[in-house]
Amino acid sequence: MNQKTPFAVVRYDKLTILFHWVCAFIVILQFVSANIWGLFRNPPHHHLVVLHLTAGMVLSVLFPIRMIWRMGWGRHIRAADRWLDCVMARGVEYSLYGLVILEMALGYLWRWGNGQPMSFLTLQIRPPFEKFSASTIYLLHRLHQCNGWLITALAMGHALAACFHYFILRDHVLQRMLMTEDRADEYGK
Repeated sequence: MNQKTPFAVVRYDKLTILFHWVCAFIVILQFVSANIWGLFRNPPHHHLVVLHLTAGMVLSVLFPIRMIWRMGWGRHIRAADRWLDCVMARGVEYSLYGLVILEMALGYLWRWGNGQPMSFLTLQIRPPFEKFSASTIYLLHRLHQCNGWLITALAMGHALAACFHYFILRDHVLQRMLMTEDRADEYGK
C-alpha cells in the first residue's frame, strides 16, 4: 500500500509565534487608535489617546525582548529557497523592525518634547527633558504619522505575501507562524 504521508510543517517556536502576533496586534491597535481618536470628543477621545500611549509603552518593552529572543534563542528558519525571495523576506522583516523602533522613539520624543507626560493607564511619566520648539514638535508629529503609515503599508504587504504563499503557491510559509496542528486543508496542500 503506497500512501502519501504529509510532511510536518517546520514552524517557529511557540514564543516566537506569540511575540509575532502580540506585537502585530499592538501595532494594528496603535494605527487604528491614532487614526480614529480625532472622530470623538472627550471622554472617548481621551481614552483612545491613553490606550495608544499605554499600548505604545507595552510595545516599547515587548519589542526589544522579541528581537533579542528572535536573534538569540528563537528558531531560525530559512526565509526562502530562491535568493530573491530570501532577500525580500529578510528585507521586509528588518525594515519593519527598524521602523517600529523608530516609531516608538518618535512617539516618546513627540509626547515628551511637547511637555506632556506619557500615560500608562493612570500612571503619568513626566518628560525627562525640557519642552522642544513648536517647529520641532510639528516635525516629530509629522514623522511619527508618516512612519506609522509606512509601517502599515509594509505590514499589509507582508500579510498579502503570506496570503499569496498560502492561496497561490500553496506552500507552508504562513503555517510556520501559526500554532496549529500539522494537518492538510484544501488550500495549504
